[in-house]
Parts: sequence; structure tokens; C-alpha cells
Amino acid sequence: MFNTIDDLDTQQRLLMRIDVNAPVDDGAVQDNRRFARHAETIAELAEDGHAVALLAHQGRPGRDTFVTLEQHADILAEHVGTDVDYVPSTYGDEALDAIEELDGGDVLVLENVRMTDDELADRTPEEHGESDLVQTLAPEFDAYVNDGYSVAHRPHASIVGFPQVMDSYAGRVMEDEYEYNTSIERREFDGKVTMVLGGTKVEDVVAAMENLDEKVDLFLLGGIVGQLFLRSEGYEIGIDTPEGPGLYDESWAENEETIREVKERYGDRISLPVDVAREGEDGERVTERVEDAADHPDEYLDIGEETVEAYQPHVRESEAVLVKGALGVFEMEQFSHGTVGVLRAVAETDCYSVVGGGDTSRTVTMYDLGEENFDHLSIAGGAYLRALTGAPLPAVEALEAAAER
Repeated sequence: MFNTIDDLDTQQRLLMRIDVNAPVDDGAVQDNRRFARHAETIAELAEDGHAVALLAHQGRPGRDTFVTLEQHADILAEHVGTDVDYVPSTYGDEALDAIEELDGGDVLVLENVRMTDDELADRTPEEHGESDLVQTLAPEFDAYVNDGYSVAHRPHASIVGFPQVMDSYAGRVMEDEYEYNTSIERREFDGKVTMVLGGTKVEDVVAAMENLDEKVDLFLLGGIVGQLFLRSEGYEIGIDTPEGPGLYDESWAENEETIREVKERYGDRISLPVDVAREGEDGERVTERVEDAADHPDEYLDIGEETVEAYQPHVRESEAVLVKGALGVFEMEQFSHGTVGVLRAVAETDCYSVVGGGDTSRTVTMYDLGEENFDHLSIAGGAYLRALTGAPLPAVEALEAAAER
């Protein structure tokens, strides 16, 4: 197991990796749950007298979202409740000078780590540990803290390189996300365990089902994945659009055999939609039975009301519910019914509940379902999925290896 910040010596100079990658709207970085979650760890460390320099990324090179972290520092400061400085350098002289001036309780944001050549280089963890980024910054700090669980599946320099050469610890977000996102696999439940699966990728859903086969009693499907499973029952549903090429026909061609095998293997442990919703001529929600869906060459954006009513009792009689992926385009209110309806049933049920997968957990706050009604709302997408499928997380492996040294 990895060490946590509970194991830190007092008043250390810490290099801390977080993930505050956020939407950017017309150049303005948007606040999201990641800022608030990481701010709790940052505030705890600063209050304990540690000096903290933060490494993070925003976007990818070549994309509109690839911007500096100056706005991120301002947003973090609002959440932390103290000044958070920013330096437009990651490990150059300007950054090193700012790090040298850090005192206990100070917080500094270094520049977007993906603006360095080393961060995204295709290297082994050991090679990342020998990079200029790691070799320049590591001597300036007493320890490294990784709080960025949502990038734990990425084998990048700032994630796996520093644990090769430094004492390394998991922050609160890393610790909590790892604990909850692997909990279904590790815990024992006396009653029914239900898994709600949506989203777009059949491969991800099938991998999660296979990994949790012995733990989960019932799988409730929706989203594009649910529609592709409906194709295996003869329903000609789902069309590719310019905005989403290949999501249906190409995915079906690639996964038809797998879907049919999974359907046969799991049988009545899989529940599929009986109705779906599309957009009408005036933008209104139009719901149709799946047997009638082929008559309309439209994209279906949500599960229907009858499906929600069929899914809710399964949730309410469960001892544990795990949600991965949205059941529809919940960002559009008229197509939020499926995702919100199932999550509301989870919120109203006295069960152990974990919600994640991209932005799915955002539905809870967007539609006022009450964060306190869920055991855990994950801020992770890819890392959450890998935890469900049993795949290793490079960041966790690096922290565990550092703890053993």
C-alpha cells in the first residue's frame, strides 16, 4: 500500500500533483468540483505548516483548452481561502526562484506541466525519473504528493517520474478516490448489488462487467452502449451523426460478436431499455418504444420514462449501487430524465453508492440531488473506469513502489 500525507514529517517543502483540468469557455477557465476537492488537501497541508508547490495540466498541445494556469491559481485561492501564487514557468529559473522563496503555509502554482517537453514523452517510469523536469525539481523539495487520482491512469513524467527519486505520498483525493473506486471489488455485501452502465464505449462497459462479474447481481444499461446492446436483439436503433461519427455503426461492427457473447453469458442479469427518447421538430422530448425506434432515423438521446420506472425498483432494493456513465445527454434538461431518475432513486435509497465516469457525478449537483445522499462522487473518468475493470493505475503503482523502498 502507498504512504499518505498522514505519514509526512512536519513543515516540509512539498511538490504536489493535482488535476484541475477544466472546461474553457471563450478563454475563461470554468470552476468545477476538482478545484474544491483538491483545495481541501491543499488547505490541510498549508495549515500544517507545509510549503506547497503545485503541478497540474490544462488541455493538450494544439487544442483551444491548452492555456496557462494563471486563472487556475485564482480559482484555487477562492476555494483554499488563502493566497495562491502563480509563476509562468514550470522548472526554469523563474520557477526555481519562486520555489526557493516559499515559506510554511505558502502555496504556489507552477506553469502547465504539459508545456514542457518531458511531460508527455513516451518513456518508462524509470526514464521519466531521469528527465530534466524531474531531476531539476526533485532536489528543491522534501517530498512529493500525488493528489491527482483522475490522472492516475496516465504514465506521464509528473505522475510516475517523481516517485522514482523522492519520498512520495498520496493526498486526500488520491486516497479517497482509490478507496471508494475499488470498494465494490473488495467489500462483501449481503444483499443485491446493482451496476448502472451508460456512456459510449462498449469495450469499457464489457470490461467492467467481466471484472465485477462475481460481485454484481444486475447490470442496468443505457446510453449509446444500451442502444448497441439493443441491436443484438434485432432493434435497428442508433445512427451516426457528424458530431459523433462511428459511435454506432463502426462500434457495432467492431463489437457485435462481443455484445452477443456477453448477452448470452449474462442473460437476465442484463436489463435493457424498453423505450428511448429523441428530439422532436420543435426541440421537445419525444419518447418511443424500442420496437418503433427504427421507424425514425434519428439519434436517441436518453432512455425513456418506462425504462426509468423499470430500473428504479431494482435500485431501491439494492444494498449497493455503482454508477458508471450517463444514461442520456443529461446536460440537456429534456434528456436528463434517465440519468436523473435513476440517480434520484439511488439518493433516496439507504444503500452504499459510488457514482463516477467522466462528468456523470456532475449530474448530482446540476440537478440538486444532494451530494450527502451518496457515499462517493468520483471526479475521475479514465482512472475510475480502470479501477472498475481491474486494470492497474500507473500512479498508484509508482506510489506503492516508493513506499516499499
